[in-house]
Amino acid sequence: MESIFVAALPLLLIILVLWFFFTLVPVGLWISAIAAGVDVGIMTLVGMRLRRVPPTRIILPFIKAQKAGVETSIDKLEAHYLAGGNVDNVVDALIAAQRADIALTFERAAAIDLAGRNVLEAVQMSVNPKVIETPVISAVAKNGIELKVKARVTVRANIDRLVGGAGEETIIARVGEGIVTTVGSGETHEEILENPDAISRTVLQKGLDAGTAFEILSIDIADVDVGRNIGASLQIDQAEADKNIAQAKASERRFAAMALEQEMRARVEEMRARVVEAEAEIPRAIAEALREGKLGVMDYYQMQNILADTKMRESIGGGEPEQSSSPGSKDK
Repeated sequence: MESIFVAALPLLLIILVLWFFFTLVPVGLWISAIAAGVDVGIMTLVGMRLRRVPPTRIILPFIKAQKAGVETSIDKLEAHYLAGGNVDNVVDALIAAQRADIALTFERAAAIDLAGRNVLEAVQMSVNPKVIETPVISAVAKNGIELKVKARVTVRANIDRLVGGAGEETIIARVGEGIVTTVGSGETHEEILENPDAISRTVLQKGLDAGTAFEILSIDIADVDVGRNIGASLQIDQAEADKNIAQAKASERRFAAMALEQEMRARVEEMRARVVEAEAEIPRAIAEALREGKLGVMDYYQMQNILADTKMRESIGGGEPEQSSSPGSKDK
């Protein structure tokens, strides 16, 4: 039994070595590269395995690039993969750019890809421009009439500005700004309706594609609709606000007058109370003067006669005669 195991041990070792070799070395991929006429060393494939780079992600795009006549290298493709890029997409973009006679280097394509943009889509957009449709943009002419405008913007990708350039949202925002400016500068909305191409000319002259990843080829006005009379609505709102302010001021003045009237009434009542209080002190003062001898009895009766005579004169002058209860009046 031991002799059988000893005899089979070399065979097992050979099988183990072959399994490890075929696992470490992608022989099938190496044969495919040789069949395609691409010189790829087997140790290069082993190095990719050791660096945990899938050889198929590098070799297949490299074969594609070599067949298309695109200048590149395995080291560049592997470095781009390790940096987190899409190697296959970059190679396809380089091939498409070469076919379309667009100057695009591997370094530029790799930078665009690492920036998060689809470099293949950018190359395709350079060949086949894209149409961006803006949402409905509301603008008001000088006569206060609202116009609702929808535009179609034809853009082409600018390869040189794809890294760091603004996107479609900026294009739409700038076109909307140009539409609002053009409509707002019109004296009447009829002028804009008669010449909608004036919007396109004004917007194109502003150079709205500066700093963006696109080049604006044309701006076409798709639709122009008449909206509300914003000027009349604003005037109505202003008149309503003025009316409310005037009513508030009138109410303020009315309440101030009522408060002043209440204050004056309170003062009059206070003065009346003081007069009544003072009149109530007169009999007490007279009695005090009689007790102290400062006022004689005849003086008191003479004062009562004078008061009665004064009341009689007042009644004769137009007032109703008043009955005097004083003893001096009876003597008179």
